Amino acid sequence: MSAHLQGSLFDQTDHIGLGPLTGVRRTELGEGAWIDLLPAWLSGADALFGELASGVPWRAERRRMYDNEVAVPRLLSFYGSEDRLPHPVLDEARAALSAHYRPELGEPFVTAGLCYYRDGRDSVAWHGDRVGRGSRFDTMVAILSVGEPRDLALRPRHGGAARRVPLGHGDLIVMGGSCQRTWEHAVPKTARGVGPRISVQFRPRGVG
Repeated sequence: MSAHLQGSLFDQTDHIGLGPLTGVRRTELGEGAWIDLLPAWLSGADALFGELASGVPWRAERRRMYDNEVAVPRLLSFYGSEDRLPHPVLDEARAALSAHYRPELGEPFVTAGLCYYRDGRDSVAWHGDRVGRGSRFDTMVAILSVGEPRDLALRPRHGGAARRVPLGHGDLIVMGGSCQRTWEHAVPKTARGVGPRISVQFRPRGVG
């Protein structure tokens, strides 16, 4: 699958590798929710984007909405706990995140869901990952983004001001605490001329 990616001026290497997680910075959102952010955790992010865009078995899904069946506005791929991830650096990322967050999370990240946003028309609506244990207990979802930046929007579930975090070119965000229950997140559509982005979401077992 071909896609035109405007490369980052700050990531001019084809070596795909991870930096340390010691630079991650936490922002408390309230109601027990928080996000950790680490820009450019992954070097060679544009090279990884190219490998994932062409090598992952992407699928287009359709879902029922009211009385109609509509196309999901992004491409998807999912890797379970027993599946080999599509690039070795993603295995390294999952292991590094599991080791770093185990004292808080109490368990490893095991699954990886990939979303391919081809342009500004692709999106994901407001939601929380409240399928499974995330609906009742504190948990974490870690997202590694490659490709051009897109805004991840976050808002309190019961009303309040939203905030936006641009993610791309190897950025990492971790949503933790009560975030999946008390906040919602989305990748909004945009009329701006944006290029493609792939996000990789690492989750513990039973969180979806």
